[in-house]
Amino acid sequence: MKQPRALVIGSGPGGLTAAAALHRRGWSVTVLERVASLAPAGAAISLAANAQRALDAVGVGDAVRALAAWEGSRGLRTPGGRWLSRTDAAAVAERFGGGIALVHRAGLAELLAARLPDGALRTGARAEVVDPGGPDRPALVGVPDGALEAELVVAADGIASAARRVLFPGHPGPAYAGFTTWRLVLPGRPAAFEPHETWGRGQLWGSQPLADGRVYAYATAAVPEGRHAPDGELAELRRRFAGWHDPIPAVLAAAEPGQVLHHDVHWLAEPLPAFHRGRVALLGDAAHAMTPNLGQGGNQAIEDGVVLAHHAAADPAAVPDALERYTRDRLPRTRTVALRSARAGRLIHLTGPFAVRTRNTLVRAGGLLAPRLVLRGLDGIADWRPPPGDGADPGGPYASPAQTAP
Repeated sequence: MKQPRALVIGSGPGGLTAAAALHRRGWSVTVLERVASLAPAGAAISLAANAQRALDAVGVGDAVRALAAWEGSRGLRTPGGRWLSRTDAAAVAERFGGGIALVHRAGLAELLAARLPDGALRTGARAEVVDPGGPDRPALVGVPDGALEAELVVAADGIASAARRVLFPGHPGPAYAGFTTWRLVLPGRPAAFEPHETWGRGQLWGSQPLADGRVYAYATAAVPEGRHAPDGELAELRRRFAGWHDPIPAVLAAAEPGQVLHHDVHWLAEPLPAFHRGRVALLGDAAHAMTPNLGQGGNQAIEDGVVLAHHAAADPAAVPDALERYTRDRLPRTRTVALRSARAGRLIHLTGPFAVRTRNTLVRAGGLLAPRLVLRGLDGIADWRPPPGDGADPGGPYASPAQTAP
């Protein structure tokens, strides 16, 4: 029997997970990445227990845990330094069957790429869906030197997905979420600190240590779309956050302008009617871009990759039917996560003084009465497990739409 062929457009966490999972199940896989080097820009990714279990299904879960800086012992603070709540790693692990691991995206990409055969990853290769294919014909993908046919195309080409526009030309695309974000990774740690996220009026700052001694910091602010600081984004961060509690001033003092990444946050406020058409499946931000407030964007993309491979492997000759099942599995779950994340973003970015005081009082009361209350935001999300037979914990429940109701 001819080995089925899959083309994966994009080498983010979801695309590489899908490629590794398909290869593991006997597919011939080629990953087409438009950039010249597989070197994700300086940012980290937070992997909750659901993503770690999905990575177990492609054989890299333990390696990710070995790389990880665990951010389970952390808390929420006010700009003046007052703790609103604290959550320890043991509570996270007990509730969800595993902690939350912070890893650099480059490290995760290297682990996933190592699961692919030599030559499977092609960088500097722009790709576009020319024909999504159908039951009686393969999909067709255009590349700089011609066109490629495949039984399956996985479009993991990000929030500005060209494949999504081809499959669903009438969809309005991403909408501005109402806030912008900055991220940076410092090469060294100014001083020891407890991981934290700090909520102010329409602004947020987070400082998280990485396992290799670096610091990952991120910030958001409710501002009009498209705003840029005339004197640079580091200067803007210092104006906004230098007066906040330690270690924020030290992190900002140690940062260099070239280390700051800045972009407005967009999400698919209007869901897609499906995550597929013909023989093309959309994955990750291409299918369900969400705000970063639950830290689940990359996690859901990783889940997508494992579930897609699970369905595609059942009958490689019937890919369109497999993609129907993929959509039925993934669209309700990811939509629920996206809506919950958007609600969290609106709560975090409140600007009215009374609303902010009320929010902080409720968060602090919940943290004092029962620290586990603050973990409820990930209930039905972080406890997900891969489909039976696809992970290290096959006896666990496989998430259905009912498990992730808002």
